[in-house]
Amino acid sequence: MTDQQLRAKEIFESHYGNKLQMFRDGQLNEYKEYNIAIEQEKQWMKELIQYYSSQLSIRDWDAVHHLDIVASNYKDSEIVTNILLFSTRHLKSADSIVKLKYAEYMIHIIGLTRDVLSKDQLVDAIKKTLIIFDDIMKGQLVVDPGHELSLHQLTDKRSLNNRAKRGIEQLENISV
Repeated sequence: MTDQQLRAKEIFESHYGNKLQMFRDGQLNEYKEYNIAIEQEKQWMKELIQYYSSQLSIRDWDAVHHLDIVASNYKDSEIVTNILLFSTRHLKSADSIVKLKYAEYMIHIIGLTRDVLSKDQLVDAIKKTLIIFDDIMKGQLVVDPGHELSLHQLTDKRSLNNRAKRGIEQLENISV
């Protein structure tokens, strides 16, 4: 990859491929000068999806947050598939706040990508997200160090359950 291509990729990735954001940051003209093909941009987005999917963690929700941003700029069912694969394997041992944040991000990501999801994928995503909310509501309130309830507009188990109920209502409003 040439220095120009590397610079273009750097600009592209730092803005998650969002050209409006590139414009706002004063970097769109520079990016356009590199004449990057749409196929190359798609490849870079796939790489971003793979990178952030590999960073998913039960300790925090940074990677799922980045995947949410990617989904707002690039609709790809792989984002949903990767998060669901991770969550079904790992979220059982996460604290209550991480579960809540993942489930809430999933609602948003499902909404962003619903047009590229098959009906089966959409149903599966909704069901698995409902399972996370159900687990939150039925389980004990567990908060790991550094995940303060007040930072997430939560006060106790009741407020956690209320957020989970709102999430369930949002999922139920998604038409399949």
